[in-house]
Amino acid sequence: MHTYYYVHTGHRVGLDRFRRAAAVIEGLKDEDITLLTSDFRIASEAKQYGFRRAVGVDVVQNIAHIAKRGDRLIFDSDEHNATTLDDMMHFFSKVIRFSDSRSEVKHAKEFLVSPYLEGEGICTATPVASKYFGTFDKHIAVAFFYGDDDYDKEVIAHKEALKALNMELLLGFYYFIYYEDEVIDSFKKIHENDAYDRVIQHSDILVTSSQQAVLDSLASGGRPIFIQREDHADDFQDLFKKCNIPVVEGLNIPKIMDYIATAKQNTYGIVEKKGNQTTHFIKEILNS
Repeated sequence: MHTYYYVHTGHRVGLDRFRRAAAVIEGLKDEDITLLTSDFRIASEAKQYGFRRAVGVDVVQNIAHIAKRGDRLIFDSDEHNATTLDDMMHFFSKVIRFSDSRSEVKHAKEFLVSPYLEGEGICTATPVASKYFGTFDKHIAVAFFYGDDDYDKEVIAHKEALKALNMELLLGFYYFIYYEDEVIDSFKKIHENDAYDRVIQHSDILVTSSQQAVLDSLASGGRPIFIQREDHADDFQDLFKKCNIPVVEGLNIPKIMDYIATAKQNTYGIVEKKGNQTTHFIKEILNS
């Protein structure tokens, strides 16, 4: 019996779920887990994030071609429906699923990790890696991380307006070739995508459309401003508003500028260090 951890990733959806998985896996190093991702590129680099083994499966349906009936599955994706959820419950002996939706309905046979829901078989938590909790020198005044994906090149489309914000840019994992050349004059400095940890830890204000980056920044003592993109789900808006995190609809440059100007007067909420809570929940299920 083997345990698989499937994460939905890709140049249309980014790496938020993968970054969350990396936060979870740090407490599961003694478990024999194989990571499955939707694309092969991040699978090839997964060892750098703490995973022993990783396989790109292209589409979620290919999980059944790798796993065997009776195996266990940790599932972080919104690619399912009621039918596929039923199929998973029949195929796997145990299913632990991450959900970000406040309106989620828990399947009777699954276990759930959610930022909103409570109850039997549910872990209420928003995992953040331990490396982001601490006191850091905030020598980057304002950083901009649109996310790991920008398929429609929205940053390039707004490059002239973005100059006025005087920010440092953190490139995304799935940005296309020559992307940096297109926007180099719009930012004070450009950081490669592998500088994610350093930029998040050392940025005072972080402007981002990445939900996980908001949580990572908040844990490190930063002042995040969240951009709600039209092509991304708005599941985290309620949580962010509860933490008093400014939310901007789209790349509204004047609104972002206003929030940057008032960030230091804003009283942010805190992110509790609940990574251990999530891993303890998962360990209990896998070993029961």
